[in-house]
Amino acid sequence: MFVFQGLLTEPVRQGPSVGSGLMVERRVDGCQGHGLGSIAISVAGELMGAAHCPNGPAEHGKRGGEAGLHPSNIHDTAYSVGALDFTGDTPILLGPDGPSLGGFVCPVTVVSAQRWKIGQLKPGDTVRFVPVRSAHTASPATTGAGRRAHFVDVLSPGGDEDAGVLSTGRTRDGDTSVTYRRSGDDNILVEYGDMTLDLALRARVHALAERIEAEKPSGLLDLTPGIRSLQVKVNPDVLPQHKLLDWLAECESQLPAADDLVVPSRIVELPLSWDDPATREAIERYMLGVRSDAPWCPWNIEFIRRMNGLGSVDAVYRTVFDASYLVLGLGDVYLGAPVAVPLDPRHRLVTTKYNPARTWTPENAVGIGGAYLCVYGMEGPGGYQFVGRTTQVWNHRHPLPTPGFDPQHPWLLRFFDQIRWYPVGADELLDMRADVAAGRGDAMRFTDTTFSLAEHQRFLDANANDIAAQRMLMEQARAEERQRWSLQGEFADSTTESGAAPDAADREEKVA
Repeated sequence: MFVFQGLLTEPVRQGPSVGSGLMVERRVDGCQGHGLGSIAISVAGELMGAAHCPNGPAEHGKRGGEAGLHPSNIHDTAYSVGALDFTGDTPILLGPDGPSLGGFVCPVTVVSAQRWKIGQLKPGDTVRFVPVRSAHTASPATTGAGRRAHFVDVLSPGGDEDAGVLSTGRTRDGDTSVTYRRSGDDNILVEYGDMTLDLALRARVHALAERIEAEKPSGLLDLTPGIRSLQVKVNPDVLPQHKLLDWLAECESQLPAADDLVVPSRIVELPLSWDDPATREAIERYMLGVRSDAPWCPWNIEFIRRMNGLGSVDAVYRTVFDASYLVLGLGDVYLGAPVAVPLDPRHRLVTTKYNPARTWTPENAVGIGGAYLCVYGMEGPGGYQFVGRTTQVWNHRHPLPTPGFDPQHPWLLRFFDQIRWYPVGADELLDMRADVAAGRGDAMRFTDTTFSLAEHQRFLDANANDIAAQRMLMEQARAEERQRWSLQGEFADSTTESGAAPDAADREEKVA
């Protein structure tokens, strides 16, 4: 058995009350508590980390809304290495080659001095997490080769009793709450506002990142923006978490109002092979090897249509191609993969994510999860509902030049880019992909522009009534879809925390 020291990091909240976790308690192999039980390593471990066989974790709280319908679904946030990531009902222990952000809850994180053990895991091993106090965590510098040659007992009197919340406050204008959350011993996750999709919150994240980048204190290693959060990664030996917390609060007090945000942007036109054969193959593999009776099978696009109350799959097609997707995050899944949301809320097709996740997704598949669109940067697991496939978003030739890619780095897109799709056939896409791989071609088109939050708000205000009416129809369709799932036995195996059969509301919350 492998024993890890874990810090409680509940980065998910229900409503405005601090510490009320969306996933309040979990049962793993019969162990109560915040996921701190025993879990077995399965043979399904992918590049992102070690996949584990769950025994029906107990989940409580509201559905993820525009982030997805399962309680584990959240608006995309940064992941720490060593985080225990619940992808639906399946926990994943994230390694250094995992995604930098994603849309699932991470209730605990392995401390940095213990993460070397993750690389030793193999199918059949069992992992137990032990809660520790942040003040008692060892420095990674003290864990040399000699100590790593042994598996010593992990002793701890218990963890911090703050539900992972280091501090709370408000923005300088008093309009928005700010929560500082522990994310392991080497990160602080700064969250703005409630668990909602609000571009004003992303503007605040951008302003804080700019302020931090301007000073770059000693010990700062990385910044990872999410939809409404910013993860600040440091060397804890140089910049301890308590000092970082004080400095972040000082930075926050100096930030401008979110309404002032005007940032450089580009309109990026990319080819999209609608309902591409590679995505169809991935669905077939999923049905043969993972789950054949999922509501999103055998055709993800039909599922998206039902979930949003559209009259035909052609309406799904028109919505995707009419939309302009604003890039809010990079690294969702892998290799500079964008997480993007339509600027017009009427184009926001909301779906749920696969549960269990796929074990294979084709490179550069395009999918929708919650209200977000993602382009998969490489082959691997995944959970977004497919709409098609596009060209590469990661330059595998880097540092060799490739048209469309910046010479400084291998990823294609930037924060606040606006993706617009143009249709191509499957064979035409293969030719385009071959050209990009060879460092030639003109499949990508770029137009410089800006994005103004105030201008976007004026658009929302001018179309508020029509937007509200469209969203109401979509939400009604999702409620009807959940009811169909219930009648078809989608929740038949669910149990409540006490082991009794759940009531109707509990069953609804167990939607994948």
